[in-house]
Amino acid sequence: MQDNQSNNTRLAKNTLLLYGRMFITMLISLYTSRVVLKALGVEDYGIYNVVGGVVSMFSMLSSSMIVSTQRFISYELGRSEENKLNKIFCTSINIHALISVIIVLLLETIGLWFLYYKLVIPTERISCAFWVFQISILTTIISFTSFPYNAIIIAHERMSIFALMSILETVLKLGIAISLSYINNYDILLVYSIMIASVQLLMRFLYSQYCNKNFKEASYHLIFDKALFKDMLGFAGWNMFASSATVLSNQGTNILLNMFFGPVVNAARGIAVQVQNTLTQFSSSFQTALNPQIVKLYAANEEDKMKTLVLKSCKFTYILLLIISIPILIETDFILHIWLGEVPEYTIVFVRIMIVTIIIEMIARPLTMAVEATKKIRKYKIITSCVMLMVLPTSYLLLKNGSDAYMVLLIQLILSIITYIVRLDQTKKLINISFRMFINNVLIPCIKVSIPSITIPIVLRLNLHCTTNTTIIIIISTFIISIISSYYAGLSHNERYFVLCKVKYYAQKLF
Repeated sequence: MQDNQSNNTRLAKNTLLLYGRMFITMLISLYTSRVVLKALGVEDYGIYNVVGGVVSMFSMLSSSMIVSTQRFISYELGRSEENKLNKIFCTSINIHALISVIIVLLLETIGLWFLYYKLVIPTERISCAFWVFQISILTTIISFTSFPYNAIIIAHERMSIFALMSILETVLKLGIAISLSYINNYDILLVYSIMIASVQLLMRFLYSQYCNKNFKEASYHLIFDKALFKDMLGFAGWNMFASSATVLSNQGTNILLNMFFGPVVNAARGIAVQVQNTLTQFSSSFQTALNPQIVKLYAANEEDKMKTLVLKSCKFTYILLLIISIPILIETDFILHIWLGEVPEYTIVFVRIMIVTIIIEMIARPLTMAVEATKKIRKYKIITSCVMLMVLPTSYLLLKNGSDAYMVLLIQLILSIITYIVRLDQTKKLINISFRMFINNVLIPCIKVSIPSITIPIVLRLNLHCTTNTTIIIIISTFIISIISSYYAGLSHNERYFVLCKVKYYAQKLF
C-alpha cells in the first residue's frame, strides 16, 4: 500500500513538473514560430520545413533507439538489477554510432537526390537549400548522441532535470528567432540553421555532463556484449521499422504536397505541424511520467496493475488533449490570425485535421508502451506500420487525379483510426486487455466527457456574433466546460478523490 502511494505521489509530482515544462515551452515555441515565419518569409519557411523534413525522414530511424534504451533500463530497474545498466548504456551508444553512419550515407545519397530532383525549390535558393540540408544532417547527428542520456534521465524519473533542459533549449531557440531581425548582411535562412545546430551541440554537452555526474552507469567505455547487442538491436530494429512508417507517412505527405503544390503549402503544413507538436508535447508530458512505471510493473510481474495504468493513461491522455484542443478547433481562424498575423492558405483546414489525427495517435501510445514492455513487438509493429504506409500510394493517386491538398491529411486521419483499431486487437492478444475492458474504462468515459465539451461550445459559436470579445468568451467557457465535464463524467470516484487530495496538497505548498 505504501509502495502504491509512493508511486502515485511520484507520478503526480513528475506529471506536474512535465506540465510546467510543457506550458512554458509551448508558449515560447508558438511565439518563436511567429517570429521565425516573419523573419524568413513564407517561402524560406516552407523551404526550411521541407528540407528539414527530408532529414527527418531518416533521422527518426535513430530516434527509436531512445525508446529501446529507456525500456531496457526501466526493465532492469524494475527487477532491481543494477549490474547490466552500464552494459545497456554502452551498447546503446555503440548502436547509435552504427546507425548514425548508415543515416549519413543515406542522406548524402538518396537525400541529396531528393533535394535536387524531386523537391520544388526556387532556382535562386537551391544553393542555400543544399547548405541548410548539410547543417540539418549535422544537427541530427548531434541529437542522436543525446538520446541515450535522455533515456537514462527518463528511466530514473528525474523529470525536473528533463523539464529544465527542455525549457533552456526552447528559450535559446527563442533568442535565435529574435536575433534574426538584426541580421542584414548574411542569408537569414542559413544563419538560422547554423544557430539551431549550435543549440543542439550545447544541449548534448549539458545532458552528458549531468548524467556522468549523477548516474554511474552513464560512463562510456568500449564494450561488446554480443547477446545484449543483438537483443537491443532487434528490439530497436522493429521500433525503427515503425518509426520509418511514421516518418514516411508524415514527411512523405509533406514531399507530395511540395511536388504538387510548391513550398507555400509546405509553409501551411509546417504551421499545422507546429500546433500538432505542441499538442504532442502536452500529452507526452503525462505519458513520459507514466512510461517507466508501465515497464517496471511488467518487470515486477504486476501485470494487473500495469493494465490498469495503461487504461488510465489512455483515458487521461484523451481528456487532457480534449480540454486544450476544443478551443483551437472551434476558434482556429481567430487563434491563427492572433498568433501569426499572416496566415498561409490551407493552414486553417490543415490545423483542424491534424489536431484530430494527433488525438487518435497519442491515445494509442500507452498501448504501444505496454506491448514494448513485453518485447513481443515484431507482429504488432509490422501490422500497424503497413496500415499507416497506405497513406502514400492513396494520397499520390488522389493528387494525381486533381484532389485538393487537404485530402492528403484527411486520408492520414482515416488511416490513423484504422491503425488504432488494429492496435487494440494486437494489444488484446499480447497483454490481455480485452475490448470490453477498453470500452468500459476508456471509450465510455471519453464519450461522456466529449458530448457536453463539444456540443455546448458549438451551440455558443452558432448563436453569438463573431467578434473578438465573443471569441474570448467562447474560448474561456470551453475550457471551463471541458474541465467540469472531465472531472464529473470522466473520472471515477477514487480518481476524483485522488485529484482533490493532490490539488489541496500542492495548493498548500504554494500558498
